[in-house]
Amino acid sequence: MMIATVVLALSLSAGAADPQPPAASTPQEQQTPDPNDQKADAKEPPTPEHTGLRALFGNLGEDVKHLPAMQNVYLAALGGGLAMAAHPFDQTLNAHLVSHYPTVESWWAPGKYIGDTPEQIAMSIGAYAIGRAFDQPKTAHLGMDLVQAQILTEILVEPLKFATHRERPDGSNHQSFPSGHAAVTFATATVIERHLGWRKSVLGYAIASYVATSRLHDNRHYLSDVVFGAAVGSIAGRTVVHHASDYWAVMPVSVPGGGVALLVTRTK
Repeated sequence: MMIATVVLALSLSAGAADPQPPAASTPQEQQTPDPNDQKADAKEPPTPEHTGLRALFGNLGEDVKHLPAMQNVYLAALGGGLAMAAHPFDQTLNAHLVSHYPTVESWWAPGKYIGDTPEQIAMSIGAYAIGRAFDQPKTAHLGMDLVQAQILTEILVEPLKFATHRERPDGSNHQSFPSGHAAVTFATATVIERHLGWRKSVLGYAIASYVATSRLHDNRHYLSDVVFGAAVGSIAGRTVVHHASDYWAVMPVSVPGGGVALLVTRTK
């Protein structure tokens, strides 16, 4: 609070130090653009000139190169920290969510299909195909990024599953960590948010959360599995969508007294 107050005071004093008379404005200058339009332009990623198959798979190589970006490292660290915090609740939470009531079973049953990789890829290809068929570059671009996000998610998830070799709660195999269903659905939601803004992605994140919770009810994953899976999907979604004028970065910084704070910056 003290730092923010000092910065605010300096800003106010700097603005008042050298007052300048207002310049005469022309009618054209008086017509200021709509702030909502400016925000929309800043949020929307630039549509590429080409959205064909060559661009679809050619950009994937660039996406892999961008994976080690520091913002992804911080997001992975955050996901890992949250997964560690959730680990003590792994056993007890599943026991509370598992139910055999027909109504409850019916409610959670769609989750395993909605979050399955083939279904997610099919929906992504569908959006891409519609954009290409009806000459809608923005829709094709969205579909292209969705497909790339699904592929990149699998590139991240599968090696982690085999490396960690964690047994599933139901004992079916040793591919529990991280949750692939949580990863692919959060990747989809993140791509939608990066393209259309957070208001239009609320439903996507709600569906992703529903899918993640359904994996706990089905006793196929632990809470820590779906938490880190959500982080992996978010990393993939953010990596494939390139914003030219809207970039957020999160960086840990030390503060007086031995504390640590997160510095969030935005460049335009």
